[in-house]
Amino acid sequence: MTRIGIYGANGRMGLALIEACYLSPETTLSNAFVRDNSQYLNKAVSQLQPKSDDNLRFSSEQGSLDNVDVLIDFTLPEGMLQHLSAARSSKTPMVIGTTGLTHSEMELLADAAKEIPIVFSRNYSVGINLLLNLVQTAAEKLSDEMDIEIFEAHHRNKIDAPSGTALAIGEAIAEAKGWEHDEVAVYDRSQSHEAKSQHEIGYSVLRAGDIVGEHTAYFATMGERLELTHKAASRLTFASGAVRAAKWLKDKPAGLYDMQDVLDLKK
Repeated sequence: MTRIGIYGANGRMGLALIEACYLSPETTLSNAFVRDNSQYLNKAVSQLQPKSDDNLRFSSEQGSLDNVDVLIDFTLPEGMLQHLSAARSSKTPMVIGTTGLTHSEMELLADAAKEIPIVFSRNYSVGINLLLNLVQTAAEKLSDEMDIEIFEAHHRNKIDAPSGTALAIGEAIAEAKGWEHDEVAVYDRSQSHEAKSQHEIGYSVLRAGDIVGEHTAYFATMGERLELTHKAASRLTFASGAVRAAKWLKDKPAGLYDMQDVLDLKK
């Protein structure tokens, strides 16, 4: 049995993670962490997530990790880095789904992975991780004259754009092409007065309503177009993947892993 602690447990993703813990027969929720100033601190978790244990209460994110085998964190970067420090001190493995990390924040994460096992992924959906493999195959096999574009759509409250998943798709394509992603990524064409180059990856973003997540990679040339699309209908899709990663991570040696490792999809 894997004992899981969840940071940001009162948020939309946190509540989905709690549900995923109870749906998995091999995990148990030991801690549901919230901020010290949260109105839910010390309140019953079942007030927000009826599928939880009636005796479990939201606890302070400053609390002990002694009864936690693996931590899961989908909070914002600032909070995640504080939680990472606590996990590092207690030698607790960590599954991280925080997006929008800067280069320096990624370096901090990689440094912590020298001491504790960490799974970091921009998307924990099994389908998305299969999509990453498919776009690499398409990029390798299709002509260099193909135009490559990535479209993503999310709910109105998502802050980072393009999404971390869209960037992961672009990076997978760039790797397959032998390109440096940052040199070929195009995020804005409003000031461009030239025809599109086939040596670039364009990004388009939509933010509206309550869209959970949609991603499409386009490979287009004259006369035909290949579209590889993934659509998520529920946050439970990502939460279940994160819980799967937590079970896999328990007892792993220190290192920085991703969902490709969890699903054994590495080429």
